[in-house]
Amino acid sequence: MSAVDKKLQDLGITLPNPAAPVANYVPFVRTGNLVVISGQLCLGQDGKLADAHKGKLGAEISPELGQQAARLCAINLLAQLKAAVGDLDNVVRCVRLGGFINALPTFAALAPVMNGASDLMVEVLGDAGRHARSTIGVAELPLDACVEVEGMFEVK
Repeated sequence: MSAVDKKLQDLGITLPNPAAPVANYVPFVRTGNLVVISGQLCLGQDGKLADAHKGKLGAEISPELGQQAARLCAINLLAQLKAAVGDLDNVVRCVRLGGFINALPTFAALAPVMNGASDLMVEVLGDAGRHARSTIGVAELPLDACVEVEGMFEVK
């Protein structure tokens, strides 16, 4: 078992099957030593979006639920990354995460919501999980998801 897989196991995380694209794009692109992963929704282990993660931050979604949703997005990023490189021990570092938060225009606490994804990367990858980041509030996301996260990783 790889060191990263062991860490995931210790955290009680089982990576789901990577979600298939729903339009004309690929789930990831590898170019040289970089893997860019398309935006991942907060799908659960069953590959479905829970009703609790549908809607807008600042309305029906609490900041705490938003953080949980961002964490699910990060788990789905890792599932795609594993599909791209086979062994997560081949990850050198998480270079960048981009977070899209489905929020009311008046909801300003976007950064703490995105910490759900950022914190997971550091929990799983240690210092290699520290990354650059952008977090943006948006009017809508696919399937009315409350959070979507994309990522870029350096790999061996």
